[in-house]
Amino acid sequence: METRSITTEIPLRPRMTQDPVELVPELAEVSAALFKATGNRTVPRTTISLVQLRAGQLAGSTYLTVLHTGFLRKAGESEERITSVSSWQDSPYFSAPERAALALVEAVLQPDPHGERVTDALYAEVAAHYDERALTTLTAAIGQVNFFTAIALIAKPVPGRSFTDPWA
Repeated sequence: METRSITTEIPLRPRMTQDPVELVPELAEVSAALFKATGNRTVPRTTISLVQLRAGQLAGSTYLTVLHTGFLRKAGESEERITSVSSWQDSPYFSAPERAALALVEAVLQPDPHGERVTDALYAEVAAHYDERALTTLTAAIGQVNFFTAIALIAKPVPGRSFTDPWA
């Protein structure tokens, strides 16, 4: 395994030189379907973006973290809410439904050596805030960011570049 000094500068170019959608055009259809599914308005767009920001943080993806931070800023979210996503458990800036959604994404993405990730108690807490359609939408939002996490970590698009053309 190659190690890198923490002071090494990271080049501003993607690891893959060609957009994965150009290489496998069917990815555009999958992406469009996921955006349509998460945009059905059963879960507030802000909540989806908070969940996806947290997922990007958990995955260690600067690209996704910068992307979802930008989406939240464009939506008018406060810097306090955006910056406290990483420590949401003790932050006063989130509603009970948002906390449930953030707990769900963490449970799905973090292994639990002591049992199942999404416990019955967590499911009940989330279900207290979201009906079955909204919970399915939230599940799709977590799947959507996981779809892009693999691309972001492997292809390594440049953070801060346009979402529609990070390979430009």
